[in-house]
Amino acid sequence: MPKLALFNQAGQSVGEITLADSVFAVEPNQQVIYDVVKAQRASMRQGTAKTKTKAEVSGTGKKPFRQKGTGHARQGSLRNPHYVGGGIAFGPIPRSYEYKVNKKIRRLALRIVLSDKVRTNELIVLDSLALETYKTKGILEVFNNLKVAGKVMLLLDETNQFIDIATRNLPNVMTTMQEHASVYDIMNNNFVVTTEKAVKKLEEVLLG
Repeated sequence: MPKLALFNQAGQSVGEITLADSVFAVEPNQQVIYDVVKAQRASMRQGTAKTKTKAEVSGTGKKPFRQKGTGHARQGSLRNPHYVGGGIAFGPIPRSYEYKVNKKIRRLALRIVLSDKVRTNELIVLDSLALETYKTKGILEVFNNLKVAGKVMLLLDETNQFIDIATRNLPNVMTTMQEHASVYDIMNNNFVVTTEKAVKKLEEVLLG
């Protein structure tokens, strides 16, 4: 079973935490990661692209010219797609790009990326995490003590208003609850800083 050092907010090692092999020591599988990340990215799409059909563009419904005798092809409306200012044929309409990936695959992908963070020493586990003020410098001191840099994901076991507000104006810091952890977000951050309670809750869910 993998073991990680347990730190306090001052960056001092205060013990060890033993992790479950079936969650934090899983072999990589690129196809599983690809399938889950692709689905998550697809669900992030707004799907609001829209063009107007000939029934929606402004303009007259009058027949441009008489049916016969002009030498031109017959026309019924100036709002047809081949006219300038006409409607768009087969254009995009609002839709959802979301599609389903089996829960078993989603959980396996989550175990794989967590295991990768353990192997690369990018998973930092704290005995607890708490701030006494809303000030951003408080959380920056914690990061400096832990020697983490770049994009950081804070994975918490419970909501903390002080931490939420202190990290709100840090563009490279993402704060979320352990039940909302996603494969894409974990991969997209250089470090994952979490608490012992959050790790145990993740284990409980992913072992279930």
